Amino acid sequence: MTIPFQKGRYAARFAAGPADVMACQRLRHLCFFGSTGRDQDRFDALCRHLMVEDQGGRLVAAARVLDIPSGAQIATSYAAQYYDLSGLARTSAPMIEVGRFCVAADVLNADVLRVAWAALTQVVDAQGIAMLFGCSSFAGTDPAPYGKVFGRLSGKHLGPRDQRPGPKARDIIRFADIARQGTSPMPPLLRTYLAMGGWVSDHAVVDHTMNTLHVFTCLDVASVPPARAAALRALAQAATLP
Repeated sequence: MTIPFQKGRYAARFAAGPADVMACQRLRHLCFFGSTGRDQDRFDALCRHLMVEDQGGRLVAAARVLDIPSGAQIATSYAAQYYDLSGLARTSAPMIEVGRFCVAADVLNADVLRVAWAALTQVVDAQGIAMLFGCSSFAGTDPAPYGKVFGRLSGKHLGPRDQRPGPKARDIIRFADIARQGTSPMPPLLRTYLAMGGWVSDHAVVDHTMNTLHVFTCLDVASVPPARAAALRALAQAATLP
């Protein structure tokens, strides 16, 4: 892989040591809990940590990447705690789970997401990744504000029946049971997945610890529109540092 690279005022790289991982954990805590602290769990030691920094060295976005050699190992993923992923266990090609993706609340420049996705594109190409998956987070545990969004997901973006995750968590919200009301928008990260041909589960998992609703999200690399894939690869190539 050719990470690190830079576009405009933002650069992407993987964490180089414990201090970098701690910085990611602090940003995650600030983004997910709204306070200082460290968001950490046992998966941190298993993952590579993607960092996006500005010209001043400030960490503005982070995500962690877990390598899954094939579907046979998908039970080791974070998402497997909450979803029955047996439908994906038959996948023979390598996958990555992208988790804890967050962007600092005061950073509104779209280049941050572009740089992060270009970095992930490098990972996909270098390792022959066939599928990306993870959990998209909706703030809060009340599904009512997301009624319209969940209706749209249920109507247009459910995954293939033979791959779609089944329920495993105790506390879930089935999209089909939610009134099609509410004005809260779809999270930007999920919009990006869907724009690239991604799909979702038919239910959300209520996470009271993080005060979020998780929706399983999956992207088959082969389904990414050719123009979108070419643009990401062009960005990654043009932004590579010597």
